[in-house]
Amino acid sequence: MNFWEYLVNRHQQLLTDAYQHASAVFQCMVVATVLGVLIGVATYRSEWAGNLATTTTATILTVPALALIGLLIPLVGLGVPPTVIALTLYGLLPVVRNAIVGLRGVDPTLVDAATGIGMSRPARLLRVELPLAWPPILTGIRVSTQMLMGIAAIAAYASGPGLGNVIFRGLASLGSSNALNQVLAGTLGIIVLALLFDAAYVLIGRLTIPRGIRA
Repeated sequence: MNFWEYLVNRHQQLLTDAYQHASAVFQCMVVATVLGVLIGVATYRSEWAGNLATTTTATILTVPALALIGLLIPLVGLGVPPTVIALTLYGLLPVVRNAIVGLRGVDPTLVDAATGIGMSRPARLLRVELPLAWPPILTGIRVSTQMLMGIAAIAAYASGPGLGNVIFRGLASLGSSNALNQVLAGTLGIIVLALLFDAAYVLIGRLTIPRGIRA
């Protein structure tokens, strides 16, 4: 069976795996974004706190994905839980780092002007600082998403959802007629999803970032 015949015959299962893969990455990125921005907001004013947040999340990223998922299995079991925890942790660093950089890069005169017209600190944060820091934060989200697309494939090791299952099945049956087709289909599927997500982020950037502050 050639590759195109394999795609036609297995397209339903491949689409299901692709949807699960995209859904897992999207949901984990939402959680990672919320947590990352909150950590950035809580630490950007302090040099040591910001460095601690960046170093901690960077340290998490150095742990091999297979090892982290393996360590999580005895704690939370197989399937979705270890996948969600691992992807969320891996997605933190670019968001935290870019949130801190973006918030620290806001022009102090704009913050002072907002203070001068009577804005409270939460109001300044929500209406001035975070909107101006949004471009680097969005860049961090894009970087995290691209990383998680590949890392999510490892979740198949813990019976997690996604295209990693297709790749692992192919690797486990090397030498069979469909082994290469499975590995190729899973890999290309992840690449296509990554490109689609990145295109969506470009569109979000155009819709949410004023032309005057676009990089």
